Amino acid sequence: MVTKKTVKSDIQIAQEAKMKPIQEVAAEIGLTPDDLELYGKYKAKITSAKLEELKKNKNGKVILVTAINPTPAGEGKSTVTVGLGDALHRLQKKVMIALREPSLGPVMGIKGGAAGGGYSQVLPMEDINLHFTGDFHAITSANNALAALIDNHIHQGNELKIDQRRIVWKRALDLNDRALRNVVIGLGGPAQGVPREDGFDITVASEIMAVLCLATDIEDLRKRLSRIVVAYNFDKEPVTVGDLGVEGALTLLLKDAVKPNLVQTIEHTPALVHGGPFANIAHGCNSVIATTAAMKLADYVVTEAGFGADLGAEKFLHIKTRAANFKPDAVVIVATIRALKMHGGVAKSELATENISALINGFENLKKHSETITAFGLPFVVAVNRFATDTEEEINTLLELCRKNNMPAALTEVWEKGGQGGLALAEEVLNVLEKEENKFKPLYELSDSLEEKIRTIVQKVYGGKDVEFSPKARRQLYEFEERGWGNLPVCMAKTQYSLSDDPGKVGRPKDFIITVRELKPSIGAGFIVVLTGDVLTMPGLPKVPAALKMDVDKDGRAVGLF
Repeated sequence: MVTKKTVKSDIQIAQEAKMKPIQEVAAEIGLTPDDLELYGKYKAKITSAKLEELKKNKNGKVILVTAINPTPAGEGKSTVTVGLGDALHRLQKKVMIALREPSLGPVMGIKGGAAGGGYSQVLPMEDINLHFTGDFHAITSANNALAALIDNHIHQGNELKIDQRRIVWKRALDLNDRALRNVVIGLGGPAQGVPREDGFDITVASEIMAVLCLATDIEDLRKRLSRIVVAYNFDKEPVTVGDLGVEGALTLLLKDAVKPNLVQTIEHTPALVHGGPFANIAHGCNSVIATTAAMKLADYVVTEAGFGADLGAEKFLHIKTRAANFKPDAVVIVATIRALKMHGGVAKSELATENISALINGFENLKKHSETITAFGLPFVVAVNRFATDTEEEINTLLELCRKNNMPAALTEVWEKGGQGGLALAEEVLNVLEKEENKFKPLYELSDSLEEKIRTIVQKVYGGKDVEFSPKARRQLYEFEERGWGNLPVCMAKTQYSLSDDPGKVGRPKDFIITVRELKPSIGAGFIVVLTGDVLTMPGLPKVPAALKMDVDKDGRAVGLF
């Protein structure tokens, strides 16, 4: 294993890597220079004309990478996604990777970026983790343009009779800023607008982010934008973007952001990085357009969904597959011995010490996620993402636990070795793709009631006993069904750290009840958001933000970015 003396930071590894011009990477998957809109030498968007042309191609196989419930010890899901793609590339497979774009909130805060790590990264890492091609800025602008248009409509006479007490559209910012969660706007007299309470969401929680990521093309984007509910009038009827007549302007702001971004890994595997909704408060998947394009360009697509299988994977399988009309072919569940020991009760400070009993206890979390994927009828492989502190006995114990429970598993060392360290995982994935039968089936039907859908997820995905609805949520269940929204999938907003809605209940808690406090209609995105526990749509910064370590050198190169 790598010793501490030789370990380089992610940014050092990324900056030392030699990238190919993006046209060369594109040529490998059959794209010509005319199919690209260049953003410098190493980034490009695929043109709308090419995306339309690709629709006639047959689909490649989709491999979804998910994980156990995350812990402060880290799981490395994006790293494994990139490493698996590189490994398949080494095996001479025509493969593409499809990832989300990182949000500046976590980048500047505590969680970090989303470009992978070590020798399994997508490049240029600094650009991807910062402003990239401007997609998030366009989404933020569209979100806030809509907010401004709502307030202007009220100020100019309020023809739609919008009840300013019932405006549900918030402003957005792609940073963690707790001071903006609740604000008052319009102060200063009649010329400054109509005073009212407002608030900010982080951009990745904006419905416009979800709309962009679930749209199939620019016309579908326009239709979805028009359906967004922004407020209710004095008769308590919903007011939409279409009622305001501004869907065209919003589509105009998003006309470039809707095109997927082509980049490469350290090993030059083509990757599409596009869209970035959070998985604990949104649906947690990269764009349908990017995944679909990758399916049409490659024989194998390796993609990921945020956080554990209880969040990102569940939403990928219930929401994204329906929007994009495809079936995934296999799932990889990423687990680390460090994280499993934390789920088994070990403090972060003690993770370097061998602890077999904690590992065995924590294994129950992994086992539950594997049971969930099996319930969907999908074959899976466990990726044991190796860390330097893992002992041979711990590794052997975990692999044996997987074997005894009929869970295919492979030791994975992609952070240290890149694609070479993922060959065992790649071969195991190819094996299950060939031998295991794909019986994919959602756990609920769209015809089920909203309450039935929520209860199904709580009991079959989380392993909970039941659901408790607040009086407000109970009223909303009735109201949404009456409005004809009951046939939409549900998007659960829940802590990522636990199968329950209590982040302190790690491992595999039993007999818990999920409390639903509120429902929110995301009619443009095409789902109903279900808020549980105390999940926030605008995070705050930690005591020591990652931003304190960031800088640039005299040549303008990033310093301290992971």
